[in-house]
Amino acid sequence: MHIFVAIAFILILCSLGSALYFMMTDKGRTKRMVWSLAARVGLSISLFLFILFAHWMGWIQTSGIPIGR
Repeated sequence: MHIFVAIAFILILCSLGSALYFMMTDKGRTKRMVWSLAARVGLSISLFLFILFAHWMGWIQTSGIPIGR
């Protein structure tokens, strides 16, 4: 699980970096930056939903730290 989440996070950062690169090189002439940012949002939502699903299935557990401390 740790490896999967780390890989997903790295993919999200790569997508953000590619959007920055396209913003600097294309100067608004193409939609590659928009597609990179849309991919980043999709990856982020997918990762969040996968973590919720993994918790529901019991693949990951909470740390047991009480809320408010």
